[in-house]
Amino acid sequence: MVRSLSSLLCVLLISACAQSPGRGGNADVPLETRPVGVTEIPYLLSPGDKVLVSVWQEDTLRQETTVLPDGSITFPLAGRIDVAGLDVTAAAKKITTGLKPFLADPNVSVVVINPAGNLVYVQGKVIKPGPVPMTGPTVVLQALSMSGGLDKFADVSDIKVIRNNGIRQQVLPVRYKDLVSGRDMSTNFQLQAGDTLVVP
Repeated sequence: MVRSLSSLLCVLLISACAQSPGRGGNADVPLETRPVGVTEIPYLLSPGDKVLVSVWQEDTLRQETTVLPDGSITFPLAGRIDVAGLDVTAAAKKITTGLKPFLADPNVSVVVINPAGNLVYVQGKVIKPGPVPMTGPTVVLQALSMSGGLDKFADVSDIKVIRNNGIRQQVLPVRYKDLVSGRDMSTNFQLQAGDTLVVP
């Protein structure tokens, strides 16, 4: 009887541990290896992007516009608004602020129609040099692949990313041999709109 009671208690204890919320109902999978959800990265507006700006119940305040090279758009009543580097929610808030002197409670929405400004530029010894559209997060190896790969005369020891940071330019050296061998992926940089990937 004692042995049976002990066995029953062990079974109940094991079952409770397996179903514990802290273990996710799967005791065979270590906690650190389980997916905990993916945080969605918002799209940030860039010069060249085409957006639709509208104000609820204000049919005359509906306009398609393109983000200018200086990062701004112009919207009726609100005037010039800097939107480059903002997501659509933050851009809508800025436009709302510009409209408040003229409308009691403006409800603004901003929708990206064409992310034409979300480009990186690959130049030098690749098969297809030129602008590369980024439809999502894009790293160096992906951009090179979308450019057709390296030319046979490419100098893989001197590949670099040139990035504009305001009035300064930052040069990020790419260790290509480490990337393709898998030894060190730290220079497989996630590219930003406007970056130039140079393959000498």
